[in-house]
Amino acid sequence: MFIINITVKDVISPEQHESLFARHAQWFKHHFSTGAFVVVGPYSDRARSGVIIANVENRDELLAILGEDVYYPNLATYEVSEFSPKMIAENLHQFQKS
Repeated sequence: MFIINITVKDVISPEQHESLFARHAQWFKHHFSTGAFVVVGPYSDRARSGVIIANVENRDELLAILGEDVYYPNLATYEVSEFSPKMIAENLHQFQKS
């Protein structure tokens, strides 16, 4: 599994960010529906930033998915870390916010 921190760079205007975000949202919704992304959400304490937890076979598959994002490669930074979950709360879904 992978944790991806995405931060949109300040090189784009708020208007440009707004128009690109719709395509970005379609991208993460698609990969959530396929099961590649298992948790997606914005940071509440940082603007233009969010986190994804991905469940894919390997880093190459993840990089191919990230390459489809409208912000990739120059309009956002993508910090990727691989991890092996050892404990997962059964009630994880209760923390979901609308």
